[in-house]
Amino acid sequence: MKPVRFHPEAESEMVDAAAWYEAQQRGLGKRLIASVEDAVNRIRLNPELYQVIDEDIRRCLTATFPFGVLFRNRPEAVEILAVMHLRREPGYWAGRRPSPEPAK
Repeated sequence: MKPVRFHPEAESEMVDAAAWYEAQQRGLGKRLIASVEDAVNRIRLNPELYQVIDEDIRRCLTATFPFGVLFRNRPEAVEILAVMHLRREPGYWAGRRPSPEPAK
């Protein structure tokens, strides 16, 4: 399986969301992290399975929480661009898109 790389802001928003959920109920933040990890594992197994939402960006929904993991399936790795609450402004993450791969 390919390695996974989190964009720094994607990792930060996941940690922030987990902290918020943990403050609401003990253990809930850990459950969010586990749900995101499960989604990432599913992505690694079959990245082409998930819906394309913008050009080469795909979205995998978490099983328990209202979050989507937005990613790009690159030849060398899966790039996680956002761990997005589904009720947040949809395109806020678009500036995180790395430049396209150079032509070979």
